[in-house]
Formats: sequence, structure tokens, C-alpha cells
Amino acid sequence: MKRPVITLLTDFGLSDHYVAAMKGIILGICPQAEMVDISHEITPFAITEGAYTLAQAWHCFPKGTVHVAVVDPGVGGTRRAIVAEAGGHRFVAPDNGLLSLALGNQSAVKVREITAVRYFRPAVSRTFHGRDIFAPVAAHLANGLAPGRLGKRVIDFADGGFARPTRTGPSRWSGTILKIDRFGNVITNLDWDTFGEIAGSTSFLLKIGRRTISRFYATYAEAPAGQLFALKGSSGYVEVSLNQSSAAVFLKALPGAAIEIQVRSTG
Repeated sequence: MKRPVITLLTDFGLSDHYVAAMKGIILGICPQAEMVDISHEITPFAITEGAYTLAQAWHCFPKGTVHVAVVDPGVGGTRRAIVAEAGGHRFVAPDNGLLSLALGNQSAVKVREITAVRYFRPAVSRTFHGRDIFAPVAAHLANGLAPGRLGKRVIDFADGGFARPTRTGPSRWSGTILKIDRFGNVITNLDWDTFGEIAGSTSFLLKIGRRTISRFYATYAEAPAGQLFALKGSSGYVEVSLNQSSAAVFLKALPGAAIEIQVRSTG
């Protein structure tokens, strides 16, 4: 039998015991589990960054994988714990928009509120649901538990509000910074299917903070040193970069921050 795969994504970092505690709980329930860390370096509380990172990674895993995602500033509050099924995968996460990008383009998505407390740890902390709810539930799923046994289906799960840009006027949109990668590239939610025209005979003004970007290059190497520019990132979103330097530092950009774009055809 193939070993069940469980991925982990959190904003816990690796200097504390949190990730190890989750893995220990999983192994106690599903000792044959093969665990893969997507990332534990999500900026603390940055749901947008966690959603983007999960969305870029989950489909690279085989069907049947269980994905545990915990970026949870509302832990202990009124937000729900949910399990989702999509594309032959299962996702366990807080209901705060963290799954919105992963589930956004999937059909036949099923989402359930996790209410079956018998699959939790016996004592549930108000501040560490990653260990006490999400990890044991994921382990039981990896052992073959049917998601239907965890709770009833819901249709009003959170979408986060950052999956798609919002039109604000003629040829104008507002968007969101999804992530800052380790090179300092600013990854926006401007999807290439909609905004790919900026690579052609189109003038555009992309505003981040007090700065405006109006040049497009196909690769990092094409851009002159010190010039901010837009390009198509490997994830299919418009990114803002600074050749061999950090655009994020220069712009003082953070995940979740608002951006604006105006696009005018010159063709």
C-alpha cells in the first residue's frame, strides 16, 4: 500500500515546537504518513500569502493527498474549522479564506464544517488548533476516514476577498499583493488571463504605495539595474521586480496590501 501523503503549511516558523508537535500528533494516529512541508515561513497572520503558497503547490502532489494549512489569526474565535474536497485532494484549514485560491478554479468542491470532536485531541487548546484539531483530523483522513463523518456540508465558506481584482472604473482595477517571495518579487493577484495585454501594445500604470510601475519586461535580465518593472511570473500572475534587488524592500510592500492598475490600449 502506498504511504498516505500529508502536506503542512503554516506561519509557525521552525524556531518553536509548534510544527514538531503537529507532526507528532499525526504520526501517533497515522504512523505510515509521509509528511511534506510546503512552508512554515508564511508571514505571521498573512492569510493572502498562505493562500497563494498553498494554491501554487497542492496540485503538484498525487491525488489522495491531505493538505493541512494553518494561518489562523482568528484561532479560538468564531471562525469554523473546515475540510474541503477538490480535484481528488482533501484540505483541512480554518475557514478564513486560506483555501480560496486553491479551491477557486476547481469544480465539484465539497466543504464541510468539522464538528466531530471525537477526531480531535481530548483536550483542545483555545490557541493551538493546529495541534489539537487540524493535525489529528488530517491524520484520520489519511487513515481512510470519509470526510462526511467530520460534519455537515456548508456553502458559505470564506473566500477571503482577494482572489480576483475588482474593477473600480473604466480600465481601472484594485488588487492585492498576495506574496513577497525570497527574492523580493511582489506577486499580485492580477491574473495573466485578464492582464496579459500589458506585455503587448498597451500602456499601464501599476501603483504600489507611492510608486508607479509602467514598464514590462519578459525576463529579469532584460530590465536595467534599478528600474522597477512588471513581468509574468511562473504562477500566472503579474509580478513587480527589481533586477537583482528587492522590489518589496524598495516599495515597502507587504502581503495583503492594496494595489491599483490602469490599463490603456495603444494599439
